[in-house]
Amino acid sequence: MTAITPSDTLVYPSADGKPVAETFDHLYAILTILEVLRQYSQGQRATVLANQFLYYAQGFPKLRVAPDVMVIFDVEPGGRDNYKIWQEGQVPKVIFEITSASTRQEDTGHKQVLYEQLEVEEYWLFDPKGDWIDGQLLGYRLQEGRYLRIADQCSQALNLRLQVEEVEGLGIAQKKELISRLIVLLEHLLKRLYVKSPDDYNGWERTIRTQRGELEILLDAVPSLKTRWDASFDKAWQIALKNTCKEYPQTNFPPEWPYSRSLEAMLDRDFWLEL
Repeated sequence: MTAITPSDTLVYPSADGKPVAETFDHLYAILTILEVLRQYSQGQRATVLANQFLYYAQGFPKLRVAPDVMVIFDVEPGGRDNYKIWQEGQVPKVIFEITSASTRQEDTGHKQVLYEQLEVEEYWLFDPKGDWIDGQLLGYRLQEGRYLRIADQCSQALNLRLQVEEVEGLGIAQKKELISRLIVLLEHLLKRLYVKSPDDYNGWERTIRTQRGELEILLDAVPSLKTRWDASFDKAWQIALKNTCKEYPQTNFPPEWPYSRSLEAMLDRDFWLEL
């Protein structure tokens, strides 16, 4: 798109106060796709952005759109507060919109036409709830200035075959790992706090440190899992308490976790020093 004469006094906002996504499923899809593509693009001269303003007309700050996820090649890696095509010199190569029945008209109308005009090579729609897309995933590729439907779910721009099962499978595996590591952490915290066995304290504390480190690595790699922390904690606590009570039937364990369950506390505080 041809740039329009700018004004140095113009402000290009980076936020509009609107929610990122309409449901948790949509938010989780955005964050999962963002993280998967960020990891995939590591080592490349590329950036992956989510829900950030894409400005496409220099001098006109109101002409903007906020794709759910966009991948841009041949630019410096890393985040931006917003993305201005005329400054970066590159149009997004691939855009993902997380769609629903309520956004279908905009996603297949205004946005599709705009991305086509901007010459975004591929446009993908993911329908996490299956509101209107059979198979949940629908892709378009630009050919001779027009979007044509992608039949094989292969992204030529990314050199990837996109499958809903893979995205869901990745999410399930990550959620299972989060709960599994929380179970081990909570079991050993319970033992260190309530079981009178000084000879075992060092071993239990080593396990606590190990699980905390692994949890930090997991959450750094997949920040979207932080949105699952409370629900995962509830499930992990039930299992950890049950397991520990069976292992030490003579010990009285509390029915509820008596300390802070916040992410920061669980990964840092040595609760047994507070007794």
